[in-house]
Amino acid sequence: MHESLGAKTILYPTPLLVVGSYDPEGRPNIMAVAWGGLCCSQPPCVAVSLREATYSYGNITHSRAFTVNVPAASQVKEADYAGLCSGRDVDKFEAAGLTPIKSDLVNAPYIEEFPLVLECEVRHVVDIGLHKQFIGEILDVKADKAILDAKGNIDVSKLQPIAFAPGDRGYYRVGEFVGKAFSIGKRD
Repeated sequence: MHESLGAKTILYPTPLLVVGSYDPEGRPNIMAVAWGGLCCSQPPCVAVSLREATYSYGNITHSRAFTVNVPAASQVKEADYAGLCSGRDVDKFEAAGLTPIKSDLVNAPYIEEFPLVLECEVRHVVDIGLHKQFIGEILDVKADKAILDAKGNIDVSKLQPIAFAPGDRGYYRVGEFVGKAFSIGKRD
C-alpha cells in the first residue's frame, strides 16, 4: 500500500546541473540548479527554473542565454559550491577552481572542467509560482572525449552524472545500465 507524503517537490532522478551566465558587466557566474531537464525534442530545448531573487535570474534575463553544465560525480563539491553562495558576493569560478570558457554560440560561459555542456538561447520564460522557468533552445552540446563511446555517443557510466534527491537532500552517482530503452519492455 502507498503512503501519502503530501504535495512535495519529489521526483527521481533530479539532475544536478550548474547553469552558467554573464552578468551585465560581463562577469561569468555559475549556479547549482536541481529544477531542470529536457523539455522539447524539436527544437531541442532544456528548462531550468530559478527564483527571481537569484543573481543568475537577472543575468539570464539580461543576456537571454545560459549554459547547462553537467558535472561528473567526482566534481560534486564544485557543483554544490555553486549553489551555496551568490555570484553578487563572490567569483564562484575562481573560488571553486573552475575555468570559464566563453561560448562561441551564446552569450554565456561554460565550465571547462565539466564533461558535458549545453549551450542555450532563451526562447520562453514561464512564471510558475516561486520560480520562473527559462526554456532554452540547445544550440550545441559539447562533450569531453573521455565520456564518449566508440560511436561518439555519451557513455553514462563514464560521465557519471549526479542526481539530487530532494527528500534527503543527498547527491547520488548515476551510471548503472539496467536495460535498453524502447525495447526491454516489449512483449513477444
